[in-house]
Amino acid sequence: MNPKNSIYFKTRKEWRAWLKKHHNKEKEVWLIYYKRHTGKPRIPYDDAVEEALCFGWIDTTVKWIDDEKFMQKFTTRNKNSIWSKLNKERAEKMIKEKKMTKAGLEKIKEAKKNSKWAEAYSAQKELPLPSDLKIALMKDKTAWTNFKSFASSYQNIYIGWIMNAKREATRKRRIKVVVQRAASNQKPGMM
Repeated sequence: MNPKNSIYFKTRKEWRAWLKKHHNKEKEVWLIYYKRHTGKPRIPYDDAVEEALCFGWIDTTVKWIDDEKFMQKFTTRNKNSIWSKLNKERAEKMIKEKKMTKAGLEKIKEAKKNSKWAEAYSAQKELPLPSDLKIALMKDKTAWTNFKSFASSYQNIYIGWIMNAKREATRKRRIKVVVQRAASNQKPGMM
C-alpha cells in the first residue's frame, strides 16, 4: 500500500517546510518512515509529531508498506479530539522554543475553549482496565506480562484509545491491536 498522498523526508527541516506550505491546503498526508534496520535516514517519530503539532496537525494510523518501510497518517486536528498529556507537553515545548505557528496556537486555543485541553489532565489518572481488554490480554501470557510492565501513562493511552471507540467493531479491532502490540512489547505512539 502506498497512497498517492504519501511523502518521504530525510530531515525534520524538510517535514516542517512541507507543513508550512501545505498545512492549510491539505487535510491529510502519509509520512513514510524507513525502518531502523535499513540504515536509511528518517525523521524521528517525536520530531515528526512536534512539527505536526506546530501546524495544528496530529498523527494517527500506521500502515506497513513492506519489509523496509511503513507510513503514518498525519491529519489536521479535529476540534473535538482530546489532547494527550504527552502531546500537550510537546506543544508547550514547541511554544517555549518559539516554533509553534499561528495555526498550532489556534488549535490549542480551541481545545482550551472547549475543555479538550483540560480533559487530558483528568485522563492521566489511572484508568480502569476494561474487562474485555483484560480477558483478551490474559489469553496471551506475554501480552499480559508486557502490558502490566508498561508505565501507567502508556496503559492509559491504550485504554483511552479503546474506550474512545464509537462502534463495537472498532473497539474489538483496537483490542486486538493492543494485544498484538503488547505481545511484541510495543508501547503506544506508532498506532
